[in-house]
Amino acid sequence: MLLHHAGPRSGLSRLAERDEDFGTPYWAYDWGGGLALARHILDNPEIVVGRRVLDLGAGSGIVAIAAMRAGAEEAIAADTDPYAIAAIDLNASANGVAIVPFRGDPTAAPPPAVDLVLVGDLFYDRSLAERVTIFLEQCLASNIEVLIGDPWRAFLPRTRLQLLADYPGPDFGDINRFEQRKNAVFSFGPVRRNGRQPLSF
Repeated sequence: MLLHHAGPRSGLSRLAERDEDFGTPYWAYDWGGGLALARHILDNPEIVVGRRVLDLGAGSGIVAIAAMRAGAEEAIAADTDPYAIAAIDLNASANGVAIVPFRGDPTAAPPPAVDLVLVGDLFYDRSLAERVTIFLEQCLASNIEVLIGDPWRAFLPRTRLQLLADYPGPDFGDINRFEQRKNAVFSFGPVRRNGRQPLSF
């Protein structure tokens, strides 16, 4: 998949100089969970075929794009950064798919009418992780399936997860873009009654 990323010649530095609200373009970099989730969907298209999906915290839109290329009926890509939304449009066009952009935070509202929520890399901060986990619990209560991609960050709700696959690859902030680490894909579900973490190591 062709994606627009930040780089010395990307023009992002010039854009940042012109807009004081530009902020840090987190959406312009590779994040391990999103890469793993996109790969998992492309390798297992039956996960999304004919289904409506929400890419939560979409960033560059790589997961939503993978879903559409794998046969999803519709993919909503949600992010709070207006520049991420612009990047999603560019990346979707470059990949020949149509994505429904949503600028905002879906976790502040009831779950949307989708079949599957895809979450990449939203467990790096405790308060964010707690808010996202509550939203995902609401999704489960609404019979919406949830998959998470993450490189085993500290605030993963581990007692709610079942490990599906590991995909070696880079993550955000790696000095060497080709450094290999375990970027994992999980299903999200109820806490196991025995209290054990439903994870494989």
